[in-house]
Amino acid sequence: MEKLFKLQKLGTNIRTEILAGFTTFLTMAYIVVVNPAILSAAGVPFDQVFIATIIAAVVGTLIMAFWANYPIAIAPGMGMNAYFVSVVATQGVSYQAVFGAVLLAGIIFLLLTFTKFRELLIESIPASLKYGITAGIGLFIAFLGLKMSGLVVANEDTYVAFGDVSDPHTLLAVFGLFITLMLVARKVHGALFIGMFITAILGYFFNLLQIDSLASVPPVPVLFDLDISGVFTHSLYTVVFAYLLVTIFDTTGTMIGVAEQAGLMKNGKLPKTKAALTADAVATTVGATLGTTPSSAYIESSSGVAIGGRTGLTSLIVASLFLITLFFSPLVSAISSLSAITAPALIIVGSFMMAGLANINWKNFDDAFPTFAVVLMMPLTSSIATGIAVGFITYPLVKLVSGKGKEVHPILYIFGVIFVLQMIFFPGH
Repeated sequence: MEKLFKLQKLGTNIRTEILAGFTTFLTMAYIVVVNPAILSAAGVPFDQVFIATIIAAVVGTLIMAFWANYPIAIAPGMGMNAYFVSVVATQGVSYQAVFGAVLLAGIIFLLLTFTKFRELLIESIPASLKYGITAGIGLFIAFLGLKMSGLVVANEDTYVAFGDVSDPHTLLAVFGLFITLMLVARKVHGALFIGMFITAILGYFFNLLQIDSLASVPPVPVLFDLDISGVFTHSLYTVVFAYLLVTIFDTTGTMIGVAEQAGLMKNGKLPKTKAALTADAVATTVGATLGTTPSSAYIESSSGVAIGGRTGLTSLIVASLFLITLFFSPLVSAISSLSAITAPALIIVGSFMMAGLANINWKNFDDAFPTFAVVLMMPLTSSIATGIAVGFITYPLVKLVSGKGKEVHPILYIFGVIFVLQMIFFPGH
């Protein structure tokens, strides 16, 4: 185990990695239920998406574990599944044709991974934007946790407002938050996981956590009848491009954010970049052939990192738990449907991820504003990719007008233009 994952070198141990794996899994297990629920709205069979989601997660996360040795989990991404449904609904095409677009995007994504492109992209992002991406993801995670807990709710006049703390689910989340905060403040090892465990037990005793059965026989995976020709007959090139763009920047941004939090970045570079970036590309390609949307590195990985996960052993535990989920879908469905269990961990992890902002020179406007824009836009647009796009547009622009244009890597200018065009002609993609 030591030889494979270099636990001592990275300042961790087996117990910590196992706890981190469980914590990451519990904060992202919702995807196993939510992804099939969303895609079934486009006519894709629930069981098909259920097993495709798990297989894509296992394949991508195992590559991350053994090849990259990073505590980052891979699974089909949220947002991209909703986009899938909207394409099927608005463009009058079959879901098989849209899966063909997903597969093409996955193949292009995989080919790009074997070039220097994505590695170059990570190295070209300035330190201020990297800290901004990490903090933006943190704020996004915290906002997600607040919404899941019911502490923040939608409001027609003010967009968001304070929720009803007398609601039993919100009350449970608040209790879970305070319990977890006390454990974290006391520096209890595995505080986030213990907090979720206590919250789940309370939820069960107060009849908020409904567990009808523990296990069931998993459905059999079936290779999907993809309609790749439909991509060309229906001119779904925009769909391919949108999936490619979002997947590249969602995953790249998440990896930078989680790796920065775990202290794995070396001089602004991510070691074993190619190995790490291959994980989501392979998972996307495999997932498309079985019936799910593109895979991405999960921001919830930061919850495992927050309690000490530093190696691929964390990812191995996550992948193993996803496999076990095949047989325990009723139990996972019950836990992931009670968001009060995982919401407190997301709120606290969000605060951990803000630490990098201390490294920003806020008096230097041409570094400060693009960072601020990234942090602001991620939670307000519910999109990591949009936050990154705004950063890529404002950073070169502000540097250019302040006479520091030569400090900007040429690739940032190229992507700045691409993102401007995307926001004008393909808004919401």
